[in-house]
Amino acid sequence: MIYADNAATTKMSEKAINTMVAMMNETYGNPSSLYEVGQKAKEVLEDARKQIAEKINADPKEIYFTSGGSEADNQAILSAAKLGEKDGKKHIVSSVFEHHAVLHTLERLKKEGFEITLVEVHDDGLVRPEEVEAALRDDTCLVTIMYANNEIGTIQPIKEIGEICRKRNILFHTDAVQAIGHVPIDVEKENIDMLSASAHKFHGPKGVGFLYVKRGIRLTNLIEGGAQERGKRAGTENVPGIAAMAVALEDACRNIEKNAKNVGEKRDKLIKALGEIPHSALNGDSTKRLYGNVSFCFEGIEGESLLLLLDDKGIQASSGSACTSGSLDPSHVMLAIGRPHEVAHGSLRLSIGDDITDKDVDYIVDSVKEVVEYLRGISPVWGDLKAGNREYIL
Repeated sequence: MIYADNAATTKMSEKAINTMVAMMNETYGNPSSLYEVGQKAKEVLEDARKQIAEKINADPKEIYFTSGGSEADNQAILSAAKLGEKDGKKHIVSSVFEHHAVLHTLERLKKEGFEITLVEVHDDGLVRPEEVEAALRDDTCLVTIMYANNEIGTIQPIKEIGEICRKRNILFHTDAVQAIGHVPIDVEKENIDMLSASAHKFHGPKGVGFLYVKRGIRLTNLIEGGAQERGKRAGTENVPGIAAMAVALEDACRNIEKNAKNVGEKRDKLIKALGEIPHSALNGDSTKRLYGNVSFCFEGIEGESLLLLLDDKGIQASSGSACTSGSLDPSHVMLAIGRPHEVAHGSLRLSIGDDITDKDVDYIVDSVKEVVEYLRGISPVWGDLKAGNREYIL
């Protein structure tokens, strides 16, 4: 089997698993308890907080543990909205191709009287800083732009957008779920006020993540109850998961440069080979993208059939975000970069990891070419295109 859906989730690293098991066996106390086993758990918790903070150049007190990226996104956006509302500022700027954890939260705020401006994304899959700046108003309280897109892997100009927000004294949040552990991140140099992350995207466990919040920004609670996380996130902390997340992030950050070279070379090989398929197109910029992301559209086929036939060949891939894979509608990301509905349906996302080999790459290329050819051979749409009854789009 070739697993090529790391953007959906990654396999836990051996170090993360061993850390988690050790914590469950040996450090099982409640970190809020005063006795020894509880205080040992507290030490593990704070060590993990410090370890994670160091990886993004933050202070440990600026790290809040969550259940994952979606919770972190929600808390960041709702907190900024609450702060803005107090000052009479109820306008938020984001982009059309954000993760649904962001878009759905913005929809909720819209119902509460906030005005939302979604800037367009160009056909290269990139947001333009000057267009973000043009969307700002005197009553803008937040800009939230993802660090790297979860479907097409394009890396956004975060530092430049952050600079614009800092000059205007507007809070800047980035959903860095896909980027952290794969791209070097420095919250100070990149002018980031809030950042969301999830452990299972960098070989950590599912169900645990964190939110970075620059000191001085007051969070709104999503969960009420105990005084955990300095009173901002009630509920006993998942100490084994948090410790495993810290270890996984340490490993991921240590290997960014090596993976960017080795995995990036295989990504480029895939892009070049799949681009040789007639009437296909790479989604997003060819270089300003995550080193493991390859996203293509193939005209005349249906993505779900492509995935099922690749699965039969032992290749695990996706057509986009795992969060929307049950939907029959084309991806909002594909539509955002200008792909028509009929082409957007024929998308394929390969998100490869550091275990990928050249042999795997060759097998993926051969398999995709074979499956695309087969599906086009039985497609009435492709038949019409070949007969000249329709015009090619790609």
